[in-house]
Amino acid sequence: MRRKKAPGKSHTMPIAIGSGIAIIVIVILVNYYLDQTTLSGQRFGDQLAQIQTDLKNETQNFDANLTQYKHGQISRDQMLQITDNHLLAMKNILPRYDNLKAPELFKPSLQLFRLSTETQIESDEALREWVTTGDNATSAKSDQLLQQSFQYEMNALQSYESAKTGGSQ
Repeated sequence: MRRKKAPGKSHTMPIAIGSGIAIIVIVILVNYYLDQTTLSGQRFGDQLAQIQTDLKNETQNFDANLTQYKHGQISRDQMLQITDNHLLAMKNILPRYDNLKAPELFKPSLQLFRLSTETQIESDEALREWVTTGDNATSAKSDQLLQQSFQYEMNALQSYESAKTGGSQ
């Protein structure tokens, strides 16, 4: 005696296998996309950290020279040359922000980091004017701009951390 096949059962098995394969492929693709997004975010964070480190090192070196100038250990002409070199180095950092591929959540913090650097350059330009003229008003302007630059940087860090944790500002 031969058994009869249940009607439609032979077609159900390939559909179930095909559906299972499709689900597995979708899961793999989603995981791949999430991994790529994570790597992109990590790469962005690493590149931004390198820019900030270079900026910090340049600023610390300049501040050390400025202290020497204020103590009479560096001549005015030497300080002007140091300041010109410093301003050039700072201006060369700016395009590095533009070359970063920031994930969407990090774009506001990137803009704030760039704005902080631009404001710091303005501060340093006012400081150069102070070295040239000795006018204390330009020194005060430099200090004010430096404070503003610091505030932008603090806002950038807050925005960055907020984006990193996935929260909104």
